[in-house]
Amino acid sequence: MPGDLTTTVFDTVRWQARLEALRAEHGVPGASLAVLAGGRVHELASGVLHSGTGVEVTTDSVFQLGSVAKVYTATLVMQLAESGELDLDAPVTDVLPDFSVADADAAGGITVRRLLSHTGGLTCDFTLDTGRGDDCLARYVEAAEGVPLDCPPGTALSYSSVGYNVLGRIVEVLTGLTWDEALKQRLLQPLGLERTMTLPEEALRFRAAMGHLGEPGRDPEPAPVWDMMPRSAGPYGRVLATAGDVVRFARMHLDGGMAPDGTRVLDPGTVAMMRRREADCPDKWSVSADGWGLGWSLHDWNGVQGYGHDGAATGQYAYLRVVPETGLAIALTTNGGSARLLYAELFRELLQELAGVRMPDAFAPPAVPPAVDLTSLAGTYTRAGVVISVTGHDGAGRLVYEFVDGMRDFSPPIEAELVPVSRTVSGTTVETVFAASGVGAAFSEDWMPVVFTTLADGSSYCCIGMRAAPKAP
Repeated sequence: MPGDLTTTVFDTVRWQARLEALRAEHGVPGASLAVLAGGRVHELASGVLHSGTGVEVTTDSVFQLGSVAKVYTATLVMQLAESGELDLDAPVTDVLPDFSVADADAAGGITVRRLLSHTGGLTCDFTLDTGRGDDCLARYVEAAEGVPLDCPPGTALSYSSVGYNVLGRIVEVLTGLTWDEALKQRLLQPLGLERTMTLPEEALRFRAAMGHLGEPGRDPEPAPVWDMMPRSAGPYGRVLATAGDVVRFARMHLDGGMAPDGTRVLDPGTVAMMRRREADCPDKWSVSADGWGLGWSLHDWNGVQGYGHDGAATGQYAYLRVVPETGLAIALTTNGGSARLLYAELFRELLQELAGVRMPDAFAPPAVPPAVDLTSLAGTYTRAGVVISVTGHDGAGRLVYEFVDGMRDFSPPIEAELVPVSRTVSGTTVETVFAASGVGAAFSEDWMPVVFTTLADGSSYCCIGMRAAPKAP
C-alpha cells in the first residue's frame, strides 16, 4: 500500500550511499537528488560538476533541466487560462493573428490545449538561434511558419518543442513581458525559487554543472560547449535549477497551487486539470508515460497514478516524478554518463519504498519475439530535421535514424536492428512495436522503442522518442 505522507521517513544516510553507488556504477560524473517526502524536502549530492576541474556537486548546484522547462511554461499558460485571458480551445491565431504553418489549412485546428498536450501536429526538432534580444521568441515563431507538420492537428500525439515555443510567445503577448521575465515574476518569485533561472549569466552566480559526453561504457568527457541552446529555446528547454527547487515547484502542484507563504499560484481545479488525461501515448516507454495531460506526462504504476517530465540538454539529464496520493515528489539532475540507467534504478527503489508503487520493468523484447511481417512498414519516414529509413527481409528489420538539414550536426546517423515486441489492433488504429538494439542508454535503458501506427485513414507513422514521423509516399 502507498505510504502515509505524514509518517514517511526518509533515511538520508542510506539514500546518500545509494546515490553514490549507483552514480559510480553508471558512470555519471555528478548528480543531485531531491525528495519531498513526509512534508519535508531532502536534498543530496554526489560526484563532480566538471571532471576536468574536480569541483564537487553540492545541493545548491544548478543543472540544465532541458524539457522539464515545458511544465513551467504550461503552468504560466494555465495561469492565463484560469484568469480568463486565454481560451484553451480557441485557435492560436486568436492570440497570434500572424501565426501560420506550412499547411495553411491546418492552422485553425491548432489550439492551446492541443499544444499543451502535444497533439497540435507541430514538430519538435527545429532549433534556430534568433539572437539574445527580447524579440528572439517572436522571431523564432515567425521562422517556424515554414516547418512541415508532423501530423494533422488532433490526430496523434507527437512531442513538440516548437509548440511550446508558440505557447511561450502567447505568454509574452498576453503579459507584456518576455517569457523569461514572466516566469520570474509570475512563478519563481512567488514560490521563492531563488536557484532557478533561464539565462547563462544568471547561472554564473552559482555552482553550475558541465555536461559530459561519450560512448556508453567509457568515462564521459566534458562537452565541448556548456550550452548549445539559444535564448529562443527557453519555453521548451532552457530552465536551470537545483534539484531541490524542482521538487519545490512540484510541491506547489501537490499543494493545490499554493505557495509556501500562502500565495495562490493556481486554483486547485486548474492544478487537477493539468494532470487530467488529454491524449494517449503510443510510445509508453521512452519516458514511461502512457498519456499526456496539459503539460505533464502521465504515469500509471499498477493502478497508482503519477505525473512528471524528463529533460535533456548538452550532456545533462533531468527527471521529475510525482505521486499525488502520497505527497511524494522526486527530482534527479545529472551531467552525463548512463544517466537513464541511474534514474531507472534509483527511482524504482525510491518509489517502491516511499510510495509503495512499482515502476514498469525496463523496455525489452520478449524472449521469443512474435512474427511480424515488415513489408508494409518498410519505407522512409520524414519529419523536420529527421529521416528514418526502415528495411525488412525474412522477418528481420533494420532502422537508420538520420539527422538532416538544420539538425545535421546534432548526431551521427543511428543504426539499429529491429526486434518485434507486439502488434495491436484496436478500433481504428494498428500499432506495431519494435525494440531497436545497440542504440545506447541515452534513448532508453537498453532498447529504444520504435512504434509504427496506422490510422483509420490509412496514414502511417513511425514514432521514436514520442515524435511521429509520417511515411513518405
